[in-house]
Amino acid sequence: MDPIRLTQFARGGGCACKIPAGELEQIVAGLHGSIPEPTAEVLVGLDDGDDAAAVRIEGGTALLSTADFFTPVIDDAYDWGRIAAANALSDIYAMGGTPVMAINLVAWPREALPTELLREVLRGGLDVASQAGCPVLGGHSIDGPEPMYGMAVTGTAPADRLMRNDAAEPGLPISLTKPLGVGVLNNRHKATGEVSTEAVESMVALNRDASRAALAAGVRAATDVTGFGLLGHLYKMCRASGVAARIDAAAVPYVAGSREALAAGHVPGGSRRNLDWVRPYLSTPGVGEDELILLADAQTSGGLLVVGEIPGAPVVGETVPAGSLDEGVLIEVA
Repeated sequence: MDPIRLTQFARGGGCACKIPAGELEQIVAGLHGSIPEPTAEVLVGLDDGDDAAAVRIEGGTALLSTADFFTPVIDDAYDWGRIAAANALSDIYAMGGTPVMAINLVAWPREALPTELLREVLRGGLDVASQAGCPVLGGHSIDGPEPMYGMAVTGTAPADRLMRNDAAEPGLPISLTKPLGVGVLNNRHKATGEVSTEAVESMVALNRDASRAALAAGVRAATDVTGFGLLGHLYKMCRASGVAARIDAAAVPYVAGSREALAAGHVPGGSRRNLDWVRPYLSTPGVGEDELILLADAQTSGGLLVVGEIPGAPVVGETVPAGSLDEGVLIEVA
């Protein structure tokens, strides 16, 4: 029998199947619940679309909460589970936190796919969570039309040392802790079945060490690069922080084979939507469309985008004062 290809059971794949950023912002605009007597001080909420929610609890501790799930990004069930878990945990690391527990989120088409494959997905997620020192304590599952998997993760961090996407200051380097390009490589995988070992290794890698290094370096502003691409997440950070940024396209690292996948036409729809979303705020003198597509490429379980320098991470740009670029421009790519 031919092996089952999980990616053929979903329209999209990984973080490329997110609702487009601009559309999502319109949906949640104004949704600010009113709690007469909150039991905890809200530190990070809906305002700037940060990576996780944060509330202050007793003892100067911030309690972090996030959820992330998606359709298959790769055909191998175990690897998909590992990638989804690393991606969900990343939101906690992007805030400078430590994950303390997770629960599984599952949709599975029981009549179309054997449950033995679901067991492999869950095993992959459990293995990565165990690597992170984060127990997986149950979850919720439904019988759905497309396979989906992810986690809701709870973590903690010192309330006065959160890394946030609204804390960037001008005049600082911008570092990237993982190469880009997994979006186009995953799209090629869905179309052809060709596996990029380098892309899988990048996606299953935890952002734990990068987070710790950023905290040790005194970093205050960071986010992770996932479905909205480097340009999309950088735009959100610049907008929230009231700064602008320059990116040196030549300094940005890519997973091997990314440019070849792009040249062959394997571009996720999410990557094009990302570029369309940020284009009004971009200045790109002399930069080609292919380069911009890669910079906007929808990543799954990408690295941290850090305002500051950390060991081993290439510097890909710098923050500058708002208004110092062309009128209305928040990101200049050169």
